Amino acid sequence: MVIAKKQINKENLLAQGVQLLMNQGYHGTGLKEILDAVQVPKGSFYNYFPSKESYAAEVIQHYIEPFIQQFDGYLQQPGLDGLSALESYFNELIFGLEAAEFKGGCLLGNLMGEIGDTSELCRKSLQLAVYRYQSLLAVGLKKGQTEGRIRLDKSPEDMAALLVNAWQGAMLRMKIEQSVEPLKKCIKDLLGDYFRL
Repeated sequence: MVIAKKQINKENLLAQGVQLLMNQGYHGTGLKEILDAVQVPKGSFYNYFPSKESYAAEVIQHYIEPFIQQFDGYLQQPGLDGLSALESYFNELIFGLEAAEFKGGCLLGNLMGEIGDTSELCRKSLQLAVYRYQSLLAVGLKKGQTEGRIRLDKSPEDMAALLVNAWQGAMLRMKIEQSVEPLKKCIKDLLGDYFRL
């Protein structure tokens, strides 16, 4: 029972961390604010995380997991080819961002810009999250290659890296333009044209 409550508290802290770090950034989010939101005493916080920095590093992994599961769900759908899985996944993301009125963007991109070169622990966590995400996108691209829908003269790993890089840039453009058009153009240009066989 105690272990279950401890796990629930940790999950709540991580979930709240995603929201706070997304909306306010690492430096704009205080420890007291995190604790108050989850109603966990300060002393208890240190039972879960040795520091705010290690907390942020775990929040990064907590954040990326649903995206990995979401795309994997598309890849596992019977009858859905790799290219269609990628298109469906990114279209769902675009729909969600439009519904959220372009708020937040991507926690990874936000933190890369804010603390990616100042916190070694968070930098490594960001690298791991991007690697995990990019690797799964490469699986979808490889599937599309074997199905004859995606070009063969580029490696799935290189195309996945380009997709992640272009998507992150499009997310920043989305924020300043208050429009999902940069995202739609990114996906149309890559999945609808450049990556196609």
